Amino acid sequence: MTGVAPPPTAARGFRPGVVLALVLAAVFALSAIGVLGAYAPELDRGDDGRDHALSRSAIGYAGLVSLLRNMDRPVLLSRGSLGSGAAGSLVILTPPEGRDEEALDRLFDSSAEVLVVLPKWTALNDPARRGWVRGLHELGAPQSLSVLPPHLRDTLTLARRNGPSEVRLTAAGDRRLAGGVRVEGLRTLSGHGWTPVILDGAGQAVVVVHRDTGVYVLSDPDLLNTRGMDDPRKARAALALIDELQAGKGGVVFDLTLHGFARPRSVPRLMLEPPLLGFTLCLAFAVALVGWQAMIRFAPHRHARRAVALGKKALADNTAALVRLARREHRMAGPYARLVHAQAARAVAAPSRLSEEALTALLDRLASRQGPATPYAALAARADTARNASDLMAVARALNRWKLEMTRGHD
Repeated sequence: MTGVAPPPTAARGFRPGVVLALVLAAVFALSAIGVLGAYAPELDRGDDGRDHALSRSAIGYAGLVSLLRNMDRPVLLSRGSLGSGAAGSLVILTPPEGRDEEALDRLFDSSAEVLVVLPKWTALNDPARRGWVRGLHELGAPQSLSVLPPHLRDTLTLARRNGPSEVRLTAAGDRRLAGGVRVEGLRTLSGHGWTPVILDGAGQAVVVVHRDTGVYVLSDPDLLNTRGMDDPRKARAALALIDELQAGKGGVVFDLTLHGFARPRSVPRLMLEPPLLGFTLCLAFAVALVGWQAMIRFAPHRHARRAVALGKKALADNTAALVRLARREHRMAGPYARLVHAQAARAVAAPSRLSEEALTALLDRLASRQGPATPYAALAARADTARNASDLMAVARALNRWKLEMTRGHD
């Protein structure tokens, strides 16, 4: 006969350490996603080939930023409002076509010197190399001037010089700034209400300032962009141009908000920065405590009992409290002995016609069958002579043992 195999034991659940590790990994991943989502705009490298300070392409300005930083010049890549902290600095704006009008007006209201670099090139991203561009096409004068507000561009004229040319930058009074700068298709500016600040060798202005607003405009970005950093003479010319326009020692600020790299205001970001950072840490600590309590408790939850019971139990508890308060517990010994006597009689089905003495004798005989037993009369006498709570408990234990011996452990 083939024996029956025992049923397989139930599979054990995860160990507490494994569960804790999974929970911690999930919490860390969720927290990392939240932090990265809040700071995603600042973590973006921005190397997309466009003409801004994060771009390392030919038309970008990352080369100039790197040059200034290597010379220990203070440089700031601004992703938000400048405020009064930019006073004494030179703020360089490189607005693209279709720029935000309100954002540009706010930047013009800055307390710092503002230089607007007009766009000159449009290009396609190189699919083979990230951040590189190819197929440069020169923008027309109307397209380049369209980045300025109407009240500035209406009186400004942008001219172009055909072919490459050697440029000698001079300031007011024919003061030489740099020479030997080769620029392809040099652009110059002129117009009513504009004052030339930096000229080329032919007497045409490459940087002009508006007489009413004090805004500087650079006609040709090849004097500052990475495309113009291929020659040490061009690099020296870019530094001389910046030094000429920078009034104070506050450094150079490159704006990134016009290209979509603004630092947004969001609730997750506010929760991760002072002064709300302390609240976030306290909340995280409270959640960790709740999670730890849930992990270490493996017993069923014990519900709290009512402070005051309901029904007959409440009545019994109150009565017992009153008796204990009056110190009359021992007076309950006699009534308890009679209660046990009646319970024992019902348990053995004693005839109801028996007298008190006969019934007691019957119960004593039944109790003696289990061995020597104290008669009920002696127990009743002890109950009547009880003087304190200890005597009451001793009599109660003896009466209960007497009843069990008689009924053989059955009620």
